[in-house]
Amino acid sequence: MMETGTIIFDPLLPWPVLWMGCAVAVLFVALAVYRGLSGWWLRGLALATLLLAVANPSLQVEDREPLTDIVLLVVDESASQDIDVRPDQITAAVTALEGEIADLENTELRVVRMGDADGNRGTLLMEALTQAMADEPRARLAGTFLLSDGQVHDIERLPDMPSPMHLLMTGTEDDWDRRLMVQNAPAFAIIGEPVTLTLRIEDQGAVPAQSEQAEIEIAVDGGEPQRFNVPIGQDLELPVTLQHGGMNVIQFTVPEAEGELTTRNNAAVVQINGVRDRLRVLLVSGEPHAGERTWRNLLKSDASVDLVHFTILRPPEKQDGVPVNELSLIAFPTRELFLDKIDEFDLIIFDRYQRRGILPSLYLDNVRQYVEDGGALLVAAGPDFATAQSIYRSPLAEILPAEPSGRVREELFLPGVTDVGHRHPVTEGLAPLPTEGEGVAPPWGRWMRIIDVAASRGDTLMSGPDEAPLLMLDRVGEGRVALLASDHAWLWSRGFEGGGPQLELLRRLAHWMMKEPDLEEEALTATAEGQTMTLTRRTLGEDAAEVEITGPDGTVHLVPLEEVSPGRFSATWTGPEMGLYRLKEGDFESVVALGPAAPKEFEETLATDAILADAVDGTGGGVRTVDAGVPDIRRVREGRPAEGRGWLGIVPREAYLTADISVSPLLPAWAMLLLASLFAVGAWLWEGRR
Repeated sequence: MMETGTIIFDPLLPWPVLWMGCAVAVLFVALAVYRGLSGWWLRGLALATLLLAVANPSLQVEDREPLTDIVLLVVDESASQDIDVRPDQITAAVTALEGEIADLENTELRVVRMGDADGNRGTLLMEALTQAMADEPRARLAGTFLLSDGQVHDIERLPDMPSPMHLLMTGTEDDWDRRLMVQNAPAFAIIGEPVTLTLRIEDQGAVPAQSEQAEIEIAVDGGEPQRFNVPIGQDLELPVTLQHGGMNVIQFTVPEAEGELTTRNNAAVVQINGVRDRLRVLLVSGEPHAGERTWRNLLKSDASVDLVHFTILRPPEKQDGVPVNELSLIAFPTRELFLDKIDEFDLIIFDRYQRRGILPSLYLDNVRQYVEDGGALLVAAGPDFATAQSIYRSPLAEILPAEPSGRVREELFLPGVTDVGHRHPVTEGLAPLPTEGEGVAPPWGRWMRIIDVAASRGDTLMSGPDEAPLLMLDRVGEGRVALLASDHAWLWSRGFEGGGPQLELLRRLAHWMMKEPDLEEEALTATAEGQTMTLTRRTLGEDAAEVEITGPDGTVHLVPLEEVSPGRFSATWTGPEMGLYRLKEGDFESVVALGPAAPKEFEETLATDAILADAVDGTGGGVRTVDAGVPDIRRVREGRPAEGRGWLGIVPREAYLTADISVSPLLPAWAMLLLASLFAVGAWLWEGRR
């Protein structure tokens, strides 16, 4: 505890009046001097005493309690500080600095530790510093020390510093690191067309003598990686061709080099959504009928579909001997479509088509081969399918999922979804699920005709009267085949008995046949949001096994799935770290990236003072490497440099807490009046001696 005294004024008159009095007093003294009065100085003292009495001076005495100076130490414990020898350096530096501050009198050390920021935002050292300063009185802050590698990602948020700020930098002089950067990668690409990615492998720091090339591994969708040797320090233009729609995950990995700081920036994950440029569909209508417009409207409503449509207008019962090649104003380019350019189509639809000599067996056999090689065939059957001229009586019989019995059932029936149909994405959710022990009628109208067929392979998704197969799907070789055993889907589009979801059904059917990933009935997929992934397993089976998740570090986790709807099992799981995760359930595999493969913390790993240099210089502070030990800490006067050879400085703040204040008049009023009178009488006596 110490006492300090100061003189304060509490004038009896307003200050402007008091200053006017001072001016008048000066004028009177000047007049006395001008007239040669020898007692002018006594007159002046008398006036000054009166003015001082009016100013009412008092003595203020404060009892002050000195406060300690505070030194902040912000410790960067982000992920980049956990590599090589940096954790040991941090521990040693904190201990040494605590000892240095403990040796200084009247000084306290506040240690603030900062970890990784959420959302891959990097090292937010300035944010941590601002929060630490907000918790301490600014007047007591004598200095700040930042223990970091200098890789700060929020330098623009530097607070106004009231005292020197110093950087104690981790790392060593011989640190070096190799990193892989993706300079350019599109979010979307057209399937089958090459897209160019720009990569770069870069070495930084004290790079040892080695080859000018590095090996890079490229894996698509978690498959077997391919290895290439590429130059270091040069942009690499890499053409990539997507093979399937939906999300394509491409991982690039550079093997670890001897002595480099970390491998966390040796990998990059690029996710490109594969889209089709144009879907080419060939629609062959065997004869005009009401359902033909339904197919045409569906395909024409999709701007991404290029439709080639031919309708055979000549009824089969008309026989007038006219050659087939003369029956059309525009010749049906059968050879061009079914031999030369058949592979250019994504889907071929035969709508109530029957054999009538226009397409010879060779062409239909070519359609069969087209399907086995990866194409798609949809047969919308009418009464023609049950005749001797049925398209089934051709090479297509080898790939069609059902055989006609020759019977056409003309009766009202309500199309229903089978148990498999409730699980299949083509018909999932179109009809309500049946309650236990009872069926539920779908909310749609009835059809009037079904072709009696016997399903021989594939999956039956919809059924008619007496559980007769109505919609059948099958995979043949690399391709897909669908058979709709009725030509009355158009009744739904006309609103018969309330209509039905014919457009949604036919749209899903067409897109399943064109292998859209969202309509795969057997698939394992995952979507990511932050560090959380949502796993989805689609299957026609009754259950699904646990998903085996392999993390970036090789750790394996088993995650059980729960059925959320028929054929759909799901789970939510939070990954412990960012990177690429491999998923496996049975024979199905997938990959998903949580955050970037190389987080922002590892984009730059070498310690540097370049980012903080201006901020440190602006406060008079300095930069020191902790590899050489923590320097001495000294006190310096405010305004002086706070760094020197082997030492760093803090500024004593001399803050205090006022415990008590007492105020007393400097002189009583009567003493002031007596003193002024004595000066006036003295002037009269001095001048009267003459």
